[in-house]
Amino acid sequence: MLEHTKKILGLTAVVGILGTSACSPANEREDVELDSDLVAEIDAALEEITGEVLSEGPNGEEASPASEVELTSDQEAEVADMGLTAAIVMHYGGNDWGNAQIAGLTAEFERLGIDVIATTDADFSPSTQVSDIETVLQQEPDIIVSIPTDEVATAGAYRQAAEQGVTLVFMDNVPEGFTAGDEYASVVSSDNYGNGVTSAYLLARELGGSGEIGVIYHEADFFVTQQRYDGFMTTLENEFPDIEVVQEQGIAGPDFAGDAQAVANAMLTQNADLAGIWAVWDVPAEGVMAAARETGRTDIKIATQDLGTNVAIALASDEMVVGLGAQLPFDQGVAEARLGALSLLGEEVPPYVAVSALPVDHDNVLEAWEQVYNETPPASVEDAYAD
Repeated sequence: MLEHTKKILGLTAVVGILGTSACSPANEREDVELDSDLVAEIDAALEEITGEVLSEGPNGEEASPASEVELTSDQEAEVADMGLTAAIVMHYGGNDWGNAQIAGLTAEFERLGIDVIATTDADFSPSTQVSDIETVLQQEPDIIVSIPTDEVATAGAYRQAAEQGVTLVFMDNVPEGFTAGDEYASVVSSDNYGNGVTSAYLLARELGGSGEIGVIYHEADFFVTQQRYDGFMTTLENEFPDIEVVQEQGIAGPDFAGDAQAVANAMLTQNADLAGIWAVWDVPAEGVMAAARETGRTDIKIATQDLGTNVAIALASDEMVVGLGAQLPFDQGVAEARLGALSLLGEEVPPYVAVSALPVDHDNVLEAWEQVYNETPPASVEDAYAD
């Protein structure tokens, strides 16, 4: 069943990290023994995509590995003598992913002798982000690292920055009409398509390859979340025809957890046989968990992307969240800082740099946390782990 995807992706086997889990029944559904052959096929497919990048860049670019973005000791010394400044302009902050990106950027900028003069949070409002960019430009930074909230609405402000001579490095998204090497240096991303593929496999494994599910996607013109949705849906369509999406609905935020809770509540109420829900990232998944508790459906299987604290606790305790595709935001931040420095040195940098998706389930959640955040798991996650 999985050969079609393997053939298309042309993947090479790498180290597998995932174990198998038992499948809990939905309300009024009998326990079923998972097909061991199916579980083995899914685990093998997950092994193969771990370490690979399945996504292309926003303009169809082939990915360059983030691990290859490095400065020599001479280049580092030259950067340190330049007295450079940088600003970090976020789409929204306060979540684990954003905090880790900022931590990676800040640590690497500090190591390179680059002063971070501003860090902003637009709360996912394009107009706020435009204002943030205009304010930051008054401080005349040499580098801006940013993730556009909207590819069209923010393009003018970023173009103003480029015309002012600021080196732009983007996270995930690129403004409409921008070309690498002209308006910006590079874009760094997780393999978001691969994250969607990963979460599809993990959810399918827990459902035994069949059942009814709901899908909660990001209702916005946002490249990375669309990539996740495409990877998830394409994998289900090609590999798991017995998994039926009976309801899907988008959420636009900014209250992503609250919006997802309302949507999931309706899904669970209207679909008595619903066995699983896919949420586009961890904050909406938190809303799905809240809805499941509210409706008494804590047997539901939830798959998502991004290893936030609350979904990590759910994975550790083996409750509701069955798996996710994780980004490596700290590593992405380090790569973004290095790309900005290299570009200011006049070095040619790759237009699209990516970090592969990391499959995470109950078995490897503690190890995955260390890999994702470059630190030990918080006590709340470690204490929740159920053997």
